[in-house]
Amino acid sequence: MSAAIEFRDVSLATREGRHILNGVSFTIEEGTVTAILGRSGSGKTTLLRTVNRLIVPTGGDVLVRGHSAADADLIALRRGIGYVIQETGLFPHFTVERNVGLVLEVEGRARAERSERSHELLSAVGLEPGTYSRRYPHQLSGGQRQRVGLARALAADPPILLMDEPFGALDPLTRAEMQDMLRTLLGRIHETVLLVTHDLDEALYLADRIVLLHEGRLVVQLSPDEFVHSAQPEVQAYIRAFHRGERNRGERNAETRS
Repeated sequence: MSAAIEFRDVSLATREGRHILNGVSFTIEEGTVTAILGRSGSGKTTLLRTVNRLIVPTGGDVLVRGHSAADADLIALRRGIGYVIQETGLFPHFTVERNVGLVLEVEGRARAERSERSHELLSAVGLEPGTYSRRYPHQLSGGQRQRVGLARALAADPPILLMDEPFGALDPLTRAEMQDMLRTLLGRIHETVLLVTHDLDEALYLADRIVLLHEGRLVVQLSPDEFVHSAQPEVQAYIRAFHRGERNRGERNAETRS
C-alpha cells in the first residue's frame, strides 16, 4: 500500500518564535482513515490545513501522493482534495443541487452531468434528491447541511478527503447517525481520509489509525486497539478525560454497595 499523505518533519513557527507544529512526521496510507486527536491548541487543524496548502509550514515538507504540496499547482492540488468543515460553508443563495455540483460547474462540466452527479451523491449521503435537491441550505437541519457538505466534497471524486470536526456542532443522536452514514459510505468508495476530531469514540469508530498531538508534537500514531491499551501518559490522560462520566458512575456504584 502506497502513501497518500506524508508529513516529513513538519514545523510551523510564528514570527515571535512560538511553535504551533514541531517536527511532525508520519505517513497515511492510501484508502485508510486517520483521526487526529488532541486538546485545543495542539495543532490538529493546522496540520490538516498544510495538506491542501491553506497553511504553509515554515519547516519540513508535506507530500501528497508522492509529490511535495509546496511544488504543486495550487488549483490542481485542491481539486484533488475534498474538504469538509464543521459549518459546511454552503452558499445560502444556491440550491442543494447547485451547492453539491459547484466544483463540477467551475470545471466547466455540462449541466446535465452536474445534475446527475449531484443526485447520485445526495442519494449516497442519505438525502432523497427528489425531496432535497431544490431546497436551500436554510431549509435544512444541521445534520442535513453536513450531508450536503460531504456530498459537495466528493463531487469531483477526489482521492483524499480532509474533515475538520465535521460533526462537532451536532447533537449526539444526529452525530451518531452521521458517523454511521460516513462509515458505510467510506466502505464503498475507499477514500483516504484525514479526520480532525475531539471525540475519542468517533476516532475509535471511524479510524484505522489514530494520531495524538500534544503542543504541536506527535505523541503516537496507533491502531484503535493499540491506542486504548497504550501506556503512553498523554494517551492515558486523554482516555481518562473523555470517560470521566463512566469512572464517576463506577465510583458512585461502589459507594452505594459499601
